[in-house]
Amino acid sequence: MSEKKQEMTIWQHLDELRKRLLFAAITIVVGVAVSILFADWLLDLIARPIGGLENLLSIQVTENLSVYFRVTLLSGFILSLPFTFLQLFLFISPGLTPKERKWIILAVPLATLLFVAGAVFAYLVMLPAAIPFLVEFPGPEVLPKWKDYVNFVTSLIFWIGLSFEAPLIMFILAKLGIVDARGLAKQWRIAVIAIALIAAVATPTPDPINMALLMAPLLILYLLGILLAALASREKSKE
Repeated sequence: MSEKKQEMTIWQHLDELRKRLLFAAITIVVGVAVSILFADWLLDLIARPIGGLENLLSIQVTENLSVYFRVTLLSGFILSLPFTFLQLFLFISPGLTPKERKWIILAVPLATLLFVAGAVFAYLVMLPAAIPFLVEFPGPEVLPKWKDYVNFVTSLIFWIGLSFEAPLIMFILAKLGIVDARGLAKQWRIAVIAIALIAAVATPTPDPINMALLMAPLLILYLLGILLAALASREKSKE
């Protein structure tokens, strides 16, 4: 009887997960639909770091179409972030205490703000520093393809936005008792090496200046994560 009940519970969880994923996908579709209304402005915005659309080449027949959907998809994903994080909260909330639900509710807007902050940092700081270096590097004149350029820009914005979620992840792990602030502080040397590796991979240019531009905010975010982990550990010890 207990095994059957456990099996039904597992299927109920899977069904709930399927429902939340479906709702998250719908919110992304809605976000993409809204982004399509501003597609021309978004394409112009993406092209600004390299000097505008006139500095880019479109060679393949389907290139403009694929770029159009890639840009609107990224925009739709960013617009849907609060609703996507809300679906995640609704999925895990039945297993949380009322106090833990309060923390998760606060984490939803924080996660959105962190991702947007990372995307803005990539666009306003990383791209203006990286594009001139890449275009003016010694060699033949660079004639960027529209598709390659947009893939480069959108990938950079997405991954740096994702890396800015680190403090929130550290907070959640501390709330779960997996890590603590003291342990994170003691491992600062390993953290610096890991951040340097992340910056080396994510930075679009090999020069140390652009790498340092990314390392600086990641180190600050790591310190912020330690503070949030300390707050989470203190609350957990009170409970």
